[in-house]
Amino acid sequence: MAEAGKLPAHKQCSAKARWATWGTFHLPERSVLSIGWLCLIAISFVLIAILVFRLHAFLALLTASFLVAVLTPQTQLYRFASEEAIQDRGITAEYLDDHPIVAEQIEAQADAFSRESASRRVATQFGNTTGSIGIVIALASVIGALLMHSGAASTIVTAMLKVTGDRRAPEALAAGSFVLGIPVFFDTVFYLMIPIARSLRRRVGKNYVLFILAILAGGSITHSLIPPTPGPLQVAAILNVEIGAMLIAGLGIGSLTSIVSLMFARLINRTIDLPLRDEDGNDLPEVDPADDPENSATSRPPLSMALAPILLPVLLITIGSVIRSTKWKPNESWSETVDFVLSLGDKNIALGIGCVIAFVLMRWVDPKERKGLVGAAIASAGGIILITAAGGSLGKMLHQAGIADAVSAIARDMPGVMMLPLAFAITAAIRTVQGSATIAMITSASVLQGFAMSESLPFHPVYLAMAIGAGSKPVSWMTDSAFWVISEMSGMTEKEALRVISPMSIAMGCSALVITMVVATIFPAV
Repeated sequence: MAEAGKLPAHKQCSAKARWATWGTFHLPERSVLSIGWLCLIAISFVLIAILVFRLHAFLALLTASFLVAVLTPQTQLYRFASEEAIQDRGITAEYLDDHPIVAEQIEAQADAFSRESASRRVATQFGNTTGSIGIVIALASVIGALLMHSGAASTIVTAMLKVTGDRRAPEALAAGSFVLGIPVFFDTVFYLMIPIARSLRRRVGKNYVLFILAILAGGSITHSLIPPTPGPLQVAAILNVEIGAMLIAGLGIGSLTSIVSLMFARLINRTIDLPLRDEDGNDLPEVDPADDPENSATSRPPLSMALAPILLPVLLITIGSVIRSTKWKPNESWSETVDFVLSLGDKNIALGIGCVIAFVLMRWVDPKERKGLVGAAIASAGGIILITAAGGSLGKMLHQAGIADAVSAIARDMPGVMMLPLAFAITAAIRTVQGSATIAMITSASVLQGFAMSESLPFHPVYLAMAIGAGSKPVSWMTDSAFWVISEMSGMTEKEALRVISPMSIAMGCSALVITMVVATIFPAV
């Protein structure tokens, strides 16, 4: 390419030659080096902006997107747009030889794209990401708020405790947290569950650490593996993984990880005995009937109603995903029914149905508390939507800069299953340094999206998403807001929290990675 965005002598070259030029725009070594430096600049900027200058994550990610967009050469943008157009049309070099008008259209389209301003490209991808995940996050936030304030969440946990009894209370806490963690953010789940953990500690007289870690084993892992929580949702979008596949893999690998993590929780529980304390570190009495969940929320919805806003959307999305993945073509008499089921399985429609059911639960809420409840939930979701959209924009800017080609070049020389530990390590490093699991997942997925698009990937890209989610667990320490939520609400000192929470986060992440690698080896195609 001689001029900016122009192929050399394209009028004289055959389409096959132009295709070859697009495919070998620059040497793999130079590609890896250039995009490697660009990734390093982007990640370093995000970390420094958040950690050193205390910039809000939205501004840090958005500024990094502009930085990458500005630094991407116009010739690379031309190449990216050319290859995208060819892939979207599903055509070959021979086709372009026989259809010169199409070749000219692609060149004109690529040239126009390469001349777009950085701000326009960033804004376009910001809007695309918002359209992809914005409604889901907002609806999930509303469902979570309604579950909490209607007493439905307490109904679910209390029912599980009745089934298991005190002896199997850790399993009940983990299972309850796992279910609630699908639509409800982890810090909210912990606020709900910690009074129950205190009550169990009073009844049993020991194992307070185990009860706390059981909440982590269930609620924290869903935060990283199962949509519609923002991290998994955005990772699925960046890696082009269908939401249904993400749900199925997340539920399967997440539940196995919770079981294994609970075993580690029992080991950690043996090393430290934590007394009951309040948020200020003062010792609490061993008996306090007001702290018992059985004595709170005198009016609650029944268990079936409490579970419906969570399970029905999951069921609808899963059914829709299975139908689409099997590519079933029904006969004419069934086509309308299947189309209707597929529409219900759309993530936005499914969450909307769950939200409607959750509104029915409002009959158990004091009318004075209803005002402003939904508005507060949507306002809370707004900040998360902005952060995830900015992260999605950064990912697309890195994609346009050539990250897919660079990572594919690396992937060709790497054993397939080793891509998963690499994704885990990159995510864990970002997570440990800056603290936020969601930001770590979005940033890592943006850098690693080339793996998911590589033809040499020996397994379904959903496993790459699972490895990224696993990497967002370790290491929870002082930079992690959840670390402080857990330690403060449970009455731990900083030293105790480092002995309890940090090892548990490592155990959860490593367990999820190992399980992901095993499942990817046994069922690579999903």
